[in-house]
Amino acid sequence: MVHHDNPAPRVLAYYRRFQQQLAAQGNSGHAGISVDIAGFRRYQGDWVGAVVTPWFIHLLLLPGGGELWQPLAAGEILRVGFPGGDLEFVVEHAVDADLPAHAFATVIAPLDALAGQDAALASAMQALQLIFEPAQVAVTDSETSPAPAAAVLDRRGFFRRLAGRR
Repeated sequence: MVHHDNPAPRVLAYYRRFQQQLAAQGNSGHAGISVDIAGFRRYQGDWVGAVVTPWFIHLLLLPGGGELWQPLAAGEILRVGFPGGDLEFVVEHAVDADLPAHAFATVIAPLDALAGQDAALASAMQALQLIFEPAQVAVTDSETSPAPAAAVLDRRGFFRRLAGRR
């Protein structure tokens, strides 16, 4: 399914059903956090945003008819270049009209260290900000040339930046 309009309402509906299903099974996750969406926007024709749940915060990539989305099998890795560096997403398929295919990159899981909903949303927004701002290159010697601007943002580097450590 290609999302021509902002998919945030569909993503929200999907994850709210997910939350209800897990809660019915006795798995309520972080009691102070509920499902929410942060900042979906088009990037190279596809949709990128974040979802907050009581169990995790994920960056999501959804097909929008652009150049990023690739029809891969569930569990395959989709490497996407962002201004902040490359990020790997895991492709996921669901039997659901709202969100049949998407790819995710985990920002935080579990959410035990977060105080509540405001902290979770702030973390999701910060993750989005980090991938869309150009990577900063540290130069320790004036004669040393900086690393290429398209430096890869690996998971460790992503989390260091997310935590405010560069």
